[in-house]
Amino acid sequence: MNKIGIDKINFFTPHLALNMKELAEARKEDPDKYLIGLGQEIMAVIPNTQDTISMAANAADKIINEDNRDKIKLIIFATESGVDNSKSAGVYIQRLLNLPPDIRVIELKEACYAATAGIQLAKDYLSNHSEEQVLLIASDIARYGLNTPGETTQGGGSVAMILKENPQIATISEETKYVSQDLMDFWRPLYSDIAYADGHYSTKVYLEFFKYLWKEFCKEYNENINDFKAMIFHLPFTKLGLKALRLALPTDNDDKKEQLLNDFECARLWNKQIGNLYTGSVYLSLISLLANSSDLHSNDAIGIYSYGSGAEGEFYKINLANNFKQDNFKAIKKMIDNRTIISVDEYEKIFNSTVTTEKNIQLDIDKDPAKFVFAGIKNEQRQYTKH
Repeated sequence: MNKIGIDKINFFTPHLALNMKELAEARKEDPDKYLIGLGQEIMAVIPNTQDTISMAANAADKIINEDNRDKIKLIIFATESGVDNSKSAGVYIQRLLNLPPDIRVIELKEACYAATAGIQLAKDYLSNHSEEQVLLIASDIARYGLNTPGETTQGGGSVAMILKENPQIATISEETKYVSQDLMDFWRPLYSDIAYADGHYSTKVYLEFFKYLWKEFCKEYNENINDFKAMIFHLPFTKLGLKALRLALPTDNDDKKEQLLNDFECARLWNKQIGNLYTGSVYLSLISLLANSSDLHSNDAIGIYSYGSGAEGEFYKINLANNFKQDNFKAIKKMIDNRTIISVDEYEKIFNSTVTTEKNIQLDIDKDPAKFVFAGIKNEQRQYTKH
C-alpha cells in the first residue's frame, strides 16, 4: 500500500496583532512574565469580520486548485469555536471554495485535539479511497476574556491541509499512542462565548499525558529520542511545549539534545507570534518547523504530541517526504510579519465587538484586507463574502 499523508498545508491569521509587552504594561505585569515565562511575544487579534469559517476559507483557498478540486471527496472541519450547533462549518467552506457537490462534510470537536483525530480519520479513509483527497481544516479563536488569567494565551487562526496518497510533505506512520480521560481542566459551556480553564491543573495534565504517551510509545515500538529528528507540540503557550520536550531529551548525548532544542525553537517561532489557536496550534508548529529549520531532510522522523483539554492526547510519528519545503511558507512569513500592531485600547474594543447573539447585523468589511470575510447576520443567517 502506498503511503498516505500531508500533501499541502497553509496557515491564515487576520491582519491585526497585539504586542505582549504592551499588554503586560497595561495589566501592570513584568513583561518577562509573558515574554519568557509564557514564551509569547505577539498575540493575533481577530476582528469581528473574521470567524472560524472565514479564516478557514482564507487558509484553504491557497491550497485548492483545478488539479485537486474535483478529487476532494471529504471535508473534515476541526474546531471548538463553531458557529452553529447543527450545521457543519465545512458546508460553508464547500460553497465558498466552489468544491463539488459529491462530497462528505463533517465537523469534529474535542478541544485542541480534534484536528489530530481528523488526520487519523483521513488516513483510514484514504486507505480505502486511494484516488481521492481530503481537505482537513483546523480553525479556532481562543477567547478567555479581558483581564482574566487566560487572556495572555488568546489568539486565533486557521490551518488547512490536503491529505492524499503519495504526499509531498509528510507520510503518516502507523505508530501512535493515545489516551482519554474525563477531566475538567478546560471547558466552554454552550451559553458562553469565552472559555473557562484551570490553568495549573491543565498544565499538569498536559505534561502527565505526554509523559505517559511517550513512555508507552517507546515501549511498544522499541524507539527512543534518537530516532526522531524533531518533536513538535500543541502550544497553548510555547513555554509549555519546552517543558514537555525536556521530559524526553537525552541525558547522554549533548549534540542530540542541542539539535532537538534548536529545532524546537524553529517550531515554536510562529506560535510565539500568534498565540493559541486551539485545534491548529500543533500544526502551526509543524509549518514553522518546516519553514524555519535548515537541518531537515527527506525521511526524517518528526514526533507530534497533540493534546486537547477535557482531556485527550496522542503521540504519533510522521516522516518527511521529498517536497516538504513548500513555496507558500514565504507567503506565510510575510503575512505574519506584515500585520498591523494595534494598541491595548484598540484590542479591547475589538474584543468587545465580537458578534455573539445578534439576529441581524451588518459589519464594516472595508477595513479587512482578507479575501474572505464574515459580513454579518441577516434573518439569523450568517453572511460570508469575498473581496
